[in-house]
Amino acid sequence: MGHQVFSEELVASVVKELQIADLAHATIGEVLLVASRLEQQTGIPFIRMDQGSPGLPANRVGIEAEKAALDRGVGAQYPAADGIPELKREASRFVKAFVDIDISPRACIPTTGSVAASFGAFVITTQCVPGKDKVLFIDPGFPIQKSQLRIIGAKWEQFDIYHYRGEALREKLESYLKQGDIAAIVYSNPNNPAWICLEDSELAIIGELSTRYGVIVLEDMAYFCMDFRQDLGQPWKAPYPPTVARYTDNYILMLSSSKIFSYAGQRMAVACVSDKLFDTHYPALAERYGDSGVFGQTFVASVLYMITSGCTASTQYGYAEMLRAATDGELDFAADVREYARRAERMKKIFTDNGFHIVYDYDVTRPVGDGFFFTVGYGRMSGGELLRELLYYGVSSISLETTGSGQPGVRACTSRMREELYPLMEERMKAFRLDHPLS
Repeated sequence: MGHQVFSEELVASVVKELQIADLAHATIGEVLLVASRLEQQTGIPFIRMDQGSPGLPANRVGIEAEKAALDRGVGAQYPAADGIPELKREASRFVKAFVDIDISPRACIPTTGSVAASFGAFVITTQCVPGKDKVLFIDPGFPIQKSQLRIIGAKWEQFDIYHYRGEALREKLESYLKQGDIAAIVYSNPNNPAWICLEDSELAIIGELSTRYGVIVLEDMAYFCMDFRQDLGQPWKAPYPPTVARYTDNYILMLSSSKIFSYAGQRMAVACVSDKLFDTHYPALAERYGDSGVFGQTFVASVLYMITSGCTASTQYGYAEMLRAATDGELDFAADVREYARRAERMKKIFTDNGFHIVYDYDVTRPVGDGFFFTVGYGRMSGGELLRELLYYGVSSISLETTGSGQPGVRACTSRMREELYPLMEERMKAFRLDHPLS
């Protein structure tokens, strides 16, 4: 092709050197390695849309509070298994201030990032009731969560929500739940990779069915208040972000510090368990662990503690202080992360001006917003083909196929976009279009 930045031979040699079996189905980590190696070999900059790592500086409030905690000597003692009281209290206040949901401090459990929260949640939810041992993914979703289930040997079902928005979701969900073996449902909202947002009507369906079938909902709020189509993120003030917690008592909300406070390197989140679920007694848990069988206690002491034995003490103080400052109106995290929406708008325009289309383009009632991720397709190319072709033009992404999506296209992340890369991206996508004329 006439305008490629990296030749097919060069890319093929790097793929071979890195022992990647199939570029079309490469994981995020593999794409990352290919892009880095090509940059290293040639000195030509890549436009990195692969890994969803924050592209803003870590929050100073957290840094200062964490330093102060270390200076006080907290590094010398093991932190309590269920977390430091300050973080539990502030997490409870934060959820009330920003979601308008009541969860007591005891049921807000610090975890080493939401990855540890979902791992622990998959372990316990698939063991509560004999015969209920599968997880249902409302996809597209986060591929790592399926890898976690492979580790624990649990099975899963999945479906792509693309064709099942709104009321259509009810029948689709129920077709899985009535089999009687689904223990938990998992999704992220806003969604990674598609940035679609489940609306209240859909969360009401999920909540109602989870109650009827005794299924626990794991709601990943990694991109909390990042639906910038409305003014979310004002403490103690509506509008509040939609959540399944309004419609069922069977839930765990996962609230990470990684994106909203750009605190990804410190691996910190809280799993907020509904009080009713926290106190639910499961005989199967009591038998397996030789403990009380009460969900919350087993989750903390018999599951999460075995995975990470608590969370870094100083980071808990850092997170607690960021949550407190946000709740008290001193820290506007939503304004800080709005930068991602500005980047998405500019990046999407470059793509659509050059013949690409947005794959997941609509929620139930309105166009998808701009934020941390978006999805693009080109003509009839499969996701794997498009991922490979974009690499030749110095743009890295991940194929939607790896996220449980049935739609052809790739996921783009806005976090690593920089001002000086926009003209470069425009030039490269013009070249891409010239080399790939659409019929």
